[in-house]
Amino acid sequence: MRDTSDIKDMRDALMAAIIDLAKAHPEVVFLDSDLSSCVNSVPFAKEFPTRFFNCGIAEANMVGVAAGLSSMGFVPYAHSFGCFSSRRAYDQFFLSVNYAGQRVHLIGTDAGVTAQINGGTHMPLEDVGLMRLIPDLIVLDPSDTQSLYDLTIQAFESGHSSYTRLRRKGGTHRYAPGQVKLGKGNVLADGKDLAIVATDEVIVNEAVKAVDLLKQKGISATLVDIHTIKPLDTELLDKVSKETGHVLVCENARYAGGLGEAVAAHLATTYPAKMDFVCIGERFGEVGKLDYLMKTFHLTAEDIAAKAEALIKR
Repeated sequence: MRDTSDIKDMRDALMAAIIDLAKAHPEVVFLDSDLSSCVNSVPFAKEFPTRFFNCGIAEANMVGVAAGLSSMGFVPYAHSFGCFSSRRAYDQFFLSVNYAGQRVHLIGTDAGVTAQINGGTHMPLEDVGLMRLIPDLIVLDPSDTQSLYDLTIQAFESGHSSYTRLRRKGGTHRYAPGQVKLGKGNVLADGKDLAIVATDEVIVNEAVKAVDLLKQKGISATLVDIHTIKPLDTELLDKVSKETGHVLVCENARYAGGLGEAVAAHLATTYPAKMDFVCIGERFGEVGKLDYLMKTFHLTAEDIAAKAEALIKR
């Protein structure tokens, strides 16, 4: 198990895991859509030149090629920006990979508003909803470099296909090796007044700040990092909903089909609570730096704290 505390960017933690897997498993191959410099897959290409394929700006074809490689016994990792991995290559990933029983690990970078100045066309705000619809697919949204590394390894070991969303540049160091398990959320704070359920690196970072803001107002919040959106840790969700009676779900994606909808649908059948959501509503993305976009889409710690306070008073 590798310690990623020395890794600066999320993309480098991802590639470190894939390179480590490739060293141990000769069936691992990597496909890119002419974005090697963006995800920093160049080291993989240099170390394994016969196992790296630049498929060009043709994402649907890339996923089709990945499906073919899988059918021949390889385990492909395929990367593009999340908007293209999800929306443009969805039919190929749904049918040629998952329906056909193949095994491909699809990667979507620049998740949600972290696409920043690439603008609204490049913001995958609905990728979670699309990928949750695929039967038996693992959907990951890790909150730091270590969880990204560890979950990449664990998804490979599961034998299932997966979709992983992440921002490329910048990275948080939250966990030590071995602290994160696929399908099991992590409790980052214990409280009694409400449970904040968060996913995604930038959102979990804001949620951590929100817990402190709420503490200053005498509000005690539990914070759960749901790095695995599918399969969902329903046992932990039942526990925090039963204990607090108030659940605020926060994500860097749309409510429709997203984590909030998944949590609400589950809790409706077990331990219903008063709920609210911090997420992308009925709007498209736009151009801007991350700080501006977090404020514009109401994803900041202050937004989370305000919704939590209002939820408790409701």
